[in-house]
Amino acid sequence: QVQLVESGGGLVQAGGSLRLSCAASGSIFRLDTMAWHRQAPGKQRELVAAITSGGSTNYADSVKGRFAISRDNAKNTVHLQMNSLKPEDTANYYCAIKRLGAYDYGYWGRGAQVTVSS
Repeated sequence: QVQLVESGGGLVQAGGSLRLSCAASGSIFRLDTMAWHRQAPGKQRELVAAITSGGSTNYADSVKGRFAISRDNAKNTVHLQMNSLKPEDTANYYCAIKRLGAYDYGYWGRGAQVTVSS
């Protein structure tokens, strides 16, 4: 079993910044992919950013240039630095892990709310 706990969410004005953190515990493997997804009310859940064991990153077009994902394998943590926030970024943000060779993300945190006011 894997447990993921997000922190760092909150309320921020448009143009501001927030840093989300995710602490992972349990059976975490070095080759796991770690990612952040988000879901706004009435909208589909979408991948925001992902980072592989080798450090390769992938971002949604809507956040490219504004968000940055990073990981610390020694501490089993993943972070999402969010800059130049927009009201459209308002959503519940989820930390997730995908095992090497798995088709889907199999482990999820409970989410952290990010609200950006105009």
